[in-house]
Amino acid sequence: MHPTFPLLAATDFPKLRRGTVETLQVNLGYRCNQSCVHCHVNAGPNRREEMTEETANAVIGFLDGSPTVQTLDLTGGAPEMNANFRRLVRAARVRGLHVIDRCNLTILEEPGYADLARFLAEQGVEVVASLPCYLEDNVDRQRGRGVFGASIRGLQMLNALGYGREGSGLMLDLVYNPQGPVLPPAQAALERAYRERLGSDYGIRFNRLFTLANMPIKRFGSMLVSRGQFHDYMHTLRGAHRPENLSAVMCRSLVSVDWQGYLYDCDFNQQLEMPIAGAAHPRLHIRDATAADLAGGAIRVADHCYGCTAGQGSSCGGALADGQTEAAKCAA
Repeated sequence: MHPTFPLLAATDFPKLRRGTVETLQVNLGYRCNQSCVHCHVNAGPNRREEMTEETANAVIGFLDGSPTVQTLDLTGGAPEMNANFRRLVRAARVRGLHVIDRCNLTILEEPGYADLARFLAEQGVEVVASLPCYLEDNVDRQRGRGVFGASIRGLQMLNALGYGREGSGLMLDLVYNPQGPVLPPAQAALERAYRERLGSDYGIRFNRLFTLANMPIKRFGSMLVSRGQFHDYMHTLRGAHRPENLSAVMCRSLVSVDWQGYLYDCDFNQQLEMPIAGAAHPRLHIRDATAADLAGGAIRVADHCYGCTAGQGSSCGGALADGQTEAAKCAA
């Protein structure tokens, strides 16, 4: 795999500082039942990095010592494959926190996970589900043969439990990312297209669609290097930079934790091994910090940060600004 950090380290991206930490995003490990082309963590079935019980305890301790944190955002890999996933969900919900599960949908059909959808519903977990298109060929080309069908069945399973239904309190959000080195189309227009196609073709309902730009790191970044497209893609991101998006980027109110418990400004910095700045040691562990300690700190930036501020902007919560000019399609 081609390293991309040397191509990103030198940057003129604007300086940023963190505000109040409201979201703790925890990466439970890189093991996943899928291997997607766009994956910025290079997750897959053969990865063995997984959070231990001791580190999960440190996460709970951080939550107890950080009253400003309102949301626990669980990601991976497939976060549900970690043995501590359900314990962390329960611990957060008992403490009154909102919990997000970044779910690939196909995990709901894997052996040993037959009760997962019901568990999520019972705990009131918001499901943020990756579905990079409403067309079968496009999804299977990006994520593997048969993934679209399994994803549709997963969505129907969640709908049957009340997810996406008005008044149920069970939030179901979908995530779109482009097939290649282009910016995502307008979120609002694409959401309408998703809602129409998924509803008419499969009877699926959902709450929101989030559009995310592909980050030029890990598997996707390496692919760009191999194809000679890396610099062109960076030119696209830099050329579409909108300063007004800086106030809403996720790192302003979020910190990221890796499977070992070390802290980063965001999940992308985590994958580039850019630990949080200002620590007494090269890497700051979650057991040695609180949200109050991190508030106001400088955020480490590199050229990949343009992926969050280009066009409509892009974050774990979707677009940062409204855009109406791009075509509402999920084709490559």
